[in-house]
Amino acid sequence: MDHEIDRIDRRMLALLQRDGRATVAELAARIGLSPSAASERLRRLQAQNIITGWGARLDAARIGLGLLVFVEISLDHTTPDAFDRFATAVKRVPEVLECHMVAGGFDYLVKARVADMAAYRRFLGDVLLSLPGVKASHTYAVIEEVIAEAPLPV
Repeated sequence: MDHEIDRIDRRMLALLQRDGRATVAELAARIGLSPSAASERLRRLQAQNIITGWGARLDAARIGLGLLVFVEISLDHTTPDAFDRFATAVKRVPEVLECHMVAGGFDYLVKARVADMAAYRRFLGDVLLSLPGVKASHTYAVIEEVIAEAPLPV
């Protein structure tokens, strides 16, 4: 059974988004709970899939992925089967960080990272445009990341 998220859960989630390596004892002290109560809340938040994972944030440029692009994708057909084929295929593309089906003038918004513009040209031609059902694309290269990986406003 899902438990209502209260202000203590929200505070814990906010702290964890800023510092995912905080120990249970540190969380407990910051929130004003005993370590066992904090541990129980943490276990519950994970069991309910409110906390969906843990990981390190990397500097993309320092690992050779300096170009961030957003790409509008339009499909040639907008049927459930076409959506499924595209979604299945795009999930297998490692350069794609996010892909969202959207309402509006195109079908999907893709967020991807590659080394540079030459790598993007290859990625566009060899990968994105060859995905099932892709009719057209429109690319937006990011000049500056103003806010990236912001915590959710819990």
